[in-house]
Amino acid sequence: MPDEVRVPRLIGLMAVDARESAAKHGVLLAAPDRPDFHQVVVDYVVRQYPTPGVWVPRDAVVTVWFELGPGDAGGAGVREPRRPEPPDGGLHRELDEPGPEVGAVW
Repeated sequence: MPDEVRVPRLIGLMAVDARESAAKHGVLLAAPDRPDFHQVVVDYVVRQYPTPGVWVPRDAVVTVWFELGPGDAGGAGVREPRRPEPPDGGLHRELDEPGPEVGAVW
């Protein structure tokens, strides 16, 4: 086993996938903003240190931070599609200039 490993890219991964990737690459994870880190599943990693690709000693700690969840101030909100969706189609054709109104007296 090599004494050094490359830090994997964890940004964009869900917590559960970040833990799995870290274990596969031989590094440990710490999350100072999530004391319940080992129970977090669907929050996404938004930052990590050291950066991806850096060589570190095997079992070194990579610190990750997560986006704020719905229960936190400033949460990212819901991601499902909203209804109604915008109408299909391209630009509306330009309408002609309005003419004199029917029955108007000039």
